Order: sequence, then C-alpha cells, then structure tokens
Amino acid sequence: MQREKRSAILLLALAFILSVILAACSSGNNNAAGTASAQPSESSAPSASSQPSDSNAVDTSEEVKLKMILLGGKPVDYDLVFGELNKLLKEKINATVEVEFLDWADWNQKYPLKFAANEQFDLVYTANWAYYNDQSLKGGFLELTEDMLQKYAPKTWAAMPAVSWDQAKVNGKLYMVPNNNVEVTNKVVLYREDLRQKYNLPEINSLESYANYLKTVAQNEKGITAYGAKAADGWKWHELDQATLEHNNDFKVIDTRVPLAIKLDDATGKVFNIYDTPEFKELLAYYKDLADNGVWSKNVVNNKNDVWQDMKAGKVSSYAQNLGTVAANLAEARRDTPDQQFAIADIAPNSKKLAAISTQNGMAIHATSANPERALMLIDLLQNDKEIHDLTMYGIAGSHYNPEGDDKYTAGPNAVNYPAGISNWGWNSELNRQDASYPQEANDIFDGWQSKIYHYPLETYVFDDSNVKSEVANIGNVIIRYGIPLEYGLIKDTDKGVADLIEQLKAAGIDKVQQEMQSQIDAFLANQ
Repeated sequence: MQREKRSAILLLALAFILSVILAACSSGNNNAAGTASAQPSESSAPSASSQPSDSNAVDTSEEVKLKMILLGGKPVDYDLVFGELNKLLKEKINATVEVEFLDWADWNQKYPLKFAANEQFDLVYTANWAYYNDQSLKGGFLELTEDMLQKYAPKTWAAMPAVSWDQAKVNGKLYMVPNNNVEVTNKVVLYREDLRQKYNLPEINSLESYANYLKTVAQNEKGITAYGAKAADGWKWHELDQATLEHNNDFKVIDTRVPLAIKLDDATGKVFNIYDTPEFKELLAYYKDLADNGVWSKNVVNNKNDVWQDMKAGKVSSYAQNLGTVAANLAEARRDTPDQQFAIADIAPNSKKLAAISTQNGMAIHATSANPERALMLIDLLQNDKEIHDLTMYGIAGSHYNPEGDDKYTAGPNAVNYPAGISNWGWNSELNRQDASYPQEANDIFDGWQSKIYHYPLETYVFDDSNVKSEVANIGNVIIRYGIPLEYGLIKDTDKGVADLIEQLKAAGIDKVQQEMQSQIDAFLANQ
C-alpha cells in the first residue's frame, strides 16, 4: 500500500510532497527509548495527527532551531529530558528547541529587558501576572489569528474552550495560547486534624469554627503557633484575607497591590476601598480576637520562616492557600510526617467559586520570531501530544516519574532532578497527570466547587497602572506601615487604626488610583 502511494507521488514528480510524506512516515516509530510514554497515544501516532490538518500547506523541509524562555530554575536533568524531546520534535516537525530559564530571583527584571533589547527568541512563558497585558500592548508578542491557529495548532484550536480564547484577548486581539486546564482560585485552610479530634472540636466549615480551633490550639498546645501568619515579604492582599473577607462577602480585590474591590454580582463594576467597609471592621474584630488569644506570633511582621516547613516540623498548626498547593502539602505530609494528621477545610463553603482565567498560564510567540509557524506547531504538540506532554511535564518514565495508568503518576528515583518547579505549566492541558498520592478529599472539594463556579463581567479585566505608578507604590508603603499591624491585631484601638490607615491612604493617592481604575472598568464594560 505504501509503495503504491509512493509510486503515485513519484509520478506526480513533486519532490516537496514526497519529502513531507517520508518525514511523516518516519515519525511512526517515535517511541524513543527512555521517553515519557511507553505506549504512544493517538496523538503521537504516525502521519499527520501531530501536524496541521492541511499538512501539504506546511513546509517543514528546512530544520529550524527554536528558542524558548521559561521561568524558574534550570532542572538538573534538563539536557537529558530536552535531548529526548528534540529527537521527537525532529521527527514530528523537523525542529529542535533550546530553553533559557529566568530564575525566580531576577525574572521580574530580566523578562521585560529581553523585549526592550529585542533579543532573539521564539517562544516565551507569559501570564496575567507575568507581563501578558503589558507586552501585548507594547508589541512584544505576535498577534495570533484564527487562521494561524487552525493551520499550525489545530488540536489546540479544537480542544480549547471558546471562553478561554476570549479571556486571552487584549483589546480584541489574541497574543497567547493559554493553558487548557481548569483551576479554582478560592482559598482553603490546611489544619491539624489530630489536634481537632484531641479536643473534640466540631467540624471546621466556617469562620467561627475555624477561630474556635485556632484559639483552642493556641491556649493548649505549647510550642505550636496556631496560625502561620507571615508579613515580612512586603504587603499583598494575603490568603487569609481572601479566605475570610473576600470569599465570605463575595468581594473581589482587583489588584492585590491596592485595597480596591468590587462586588462579584455588581454588574456596574463599582469600585470601593475595601478598608472603608463595615465588613472589614467586622474582620478586624475577628483578627483582634485571634491575636489577643495568641493565635499567631507577636513577631508576625518580621516573620521570614517558610510556613509549610514549620507546619511539617510541628511548629505551626494551620495556614491558608489555594486548594492545589494545600493538597500537595497534605500529600507530602502523609508521606514524610505520618505522625501528624492534616486535613483541608473550606471556611467559606457558600461563597461563589472563581475559576482562574485562561491567562493564568500560557505561551506567547515573540513578535520578531523568525519561525512563528513552527513555534505554534511546537505549542500544539506540548499541549496535545501525549508522549511529548508527559515528557516535558514529568520527565523520563522510570527515572523522574512512574506512569500510573493514563492520568496519574508517582515520583521516580530521580524526581528531584526534574521537578515541577519549572514553568512547564505554560502548556497545562487536559493531558495533565495527577500525582497518585493527591488526596481524594481535595478532589471531592474541587468536584463540589464545579457547580458553584461563577463568571463575572470583570474576570478578564487587568488594571493598567501606567498613569498611577507612584501612587500605587505609595499605597503599598502605607499598608506595610499602617495596614499590616492593624490586621494582625497589633493596634489596640482598631477604630483609630482604621481612621489613620484611610487618612494615610488618601494622602498616598488612593482616590486617584480608584478614579483611574473606575474609568478603566467603565470603558471595559462598555466594550463587552
């Protein structure tokens, strides 16, 4: 059958088509020894399944070398894993890729400089928190059209929900291939279940039951800090505020650098200072009660400890974070410290649940890339080719991870040499595996949240601080000086503390920032 086809092609005397067909045929035996998938899925089968649907229109006859920029530290076994990746890429799209890693310590400075200097690279990790809007508006990213995506990333185009593409648009144009993985951003608490049972405390499912637990631990467990509060890294709207004030009142802080929020169900998008609300004053009373009962350290402002490591060491009994992080910590504790029993609680069970917008993680193409088509083809493979996805996400099977069925994995003997700390989450997709030790109760919570996911008109809005940068910086300084001590119960007269905080915020320019944000939101809603 193959000889008949080749004969027909030869009769047409089209060498170009022949080279493409031969390249596609050679990809049939693509399960290289040591790669991530022992049994290739359909997406890694021979022929055009990993190619755009109209493969004749895609010229891959010339080998290209792509450069990709990711965030985080370079894994020890990067050369080994990406060496295997490049073997597969050479077969599938006649390309190889080299990665430059921007370490967490300096990515914030180096990332924008690479665009300003017009460095040569093809693909780059981006996100709503990692310069996506900024570089989109500055022309740093290539605009991606529907035709381009259908031609060079057809599997991604077909698999991605329409809402995800819409969420990734900036001023009506698309500059990112977003990840394709649902994540709920609501915060939960991790706590010591053995201590709850020790004191016969009720189930933790509200602010009141959580406070009861924390105060009981603080009063009875010497040497254990009930809640792992930490403020030494500078101010942001912290996780406990989200789990208490935001979730229980269905507020949404627009930008965690400034205390400006909206009500989720307010279609007009009216912005307000969250510190100037009765709900915040109620929260202060809650926090003051916790502080007065010794729930967190009086040295909270200067605390630089790793809270999770303190919990593992038995020094802290609880903290708040997103469900995925808490679940991973719970799995780690069950493996490493089985003498301590931890559990997860949602202290705002009736709140609206918010899904991370698609721009939480994604990949963009540099506006000056010499090979944008091949870069898109690479993204298509990273998200949708099972063999390549497994390899880049988890490393080499039997070494860095052990596949458990089609959708789970366990850590391999060399897992530390290819950890999850690199930004391979830029191509999160439905092919992601779940750690086999991932707690079932976390899955149950997530499943229960699905029916409560709430989409609101401003979920894709990102505040542009170009006109108020100095005011935003001043507000941050005020909150560090006045807000943090107030929230952690270090100010005796809370009414005076709130008045002083609001006065200082006004002096720092919060009214100007609020006016700017409101103007942007009004324009954003008008264009919906």
